[in-house]
Amino acid sequence: MQQDSPPFALPAPDIAPWRAGNTGTEGVWRFASSAPGRQVLITALVHGNELCGAWALKGLLEAGLRPRRGTLTLAFCNLAAFDRFDAADPDASRFVDEDMNRQWSPDRLANATSRERRRAAQLEPLVREADWLLDLHSMHEPGLPLTLSGMQQENIALAVQMGSPAHIVVDAGHKDGTRMRDFGRFGDPAAVAAGARSLLVECGFHGAAGSRDVAQDQCLRFLLAAGTIEQSDARQRMPGWHLPDAPDPWILDVTGGVVARDANVAFTRPLSGLQVIADAGTVIGHNGGEPIVTPYDDCVLVMPSLRQARAGVTVVRFARRR
Repeated sequence: MQQDSPPFALPAPDIAPWRAGNTGTEGVWRFASSAPGRQVLITALVHGNELCGAWALKGLLEAGLRPRRGTLTLAFCNLAAFDRFDAADPDASRFVDEDMNRQWSPDRLANATSRERRRAAQLEPLVREADWLLDLHSMHEPGLPLTLSGMQQENIALAVQMGSPAHIVVDAGHKDGTRMRDFGRFGDPAAVAAGARSLLVECGFHGAAGSRDVAQDQCLRFLLAAGTIEQSDARQRMPGWHLPDAPDPWILDVTGGVVARDANVAFTRPLSGLQVIADAGTVIGHNGGEPIVTPYDDCVLVMPSLRQARAGVTVVRFARRR
């Protein structure tokens, strides 16, 4: 069983004026300050149907925001998938050939067998050079925003410092490939200890108008935390972008998940993100003829969804609250 999604209320942004970029790479803009500082990269449209980040980047460009320190790079990533977006069938434009956010390993980038891999290879120098990365996403199902911090304590501390979202998911990634936020130095504990930071933020349901507000708020918070801008810049260039701080954070340690064996994986009832299942051993679905059961009491379900279900895709993850 799967809950029906609400109508797709967030329109696709018109990014035509910003499509060319200013770096020689389509969809990529870079601005530099004369003052030293971090190289900050904010990415959107890694998946073509995740519009909230594109709205936020468009807003930053239209506002004429420039870094006080270091460099600021803004990247509209999977333009080929975005070009196919249709609100009547939004899942169809997640990618063209394969999920771009599973291609971030040297072997896949070197083996350019898909449009997503070729585009990722174009973007790879930007990701490799960045000191701090904010990767903006949205979710298949309605739910509260989440920060995916990865395993490094420094990223968790940054997510807490930013003050929102309330829910911080600590996970090692996906079995079917490496995410951008874990690529290169962002997945290297020594580099993170030396100052590299990367956060992936799920801003809410793909079609929720509020996901755009969350993406804008996250850009503001991240740029302030990085020292790229000052509060006066936020007030002048980004009025109304700051949302209220979240309550005390929930830090959720992912302990495992369910990878679909085939497209017939199913849940026994509608499930929602961050739902807490009280009892260990509760059957919540079936996968390849075997039951899907919660592994411990008070198990938190992270992003359960069957919309992209096929062999190799993670359909739910299990987490404990610290």
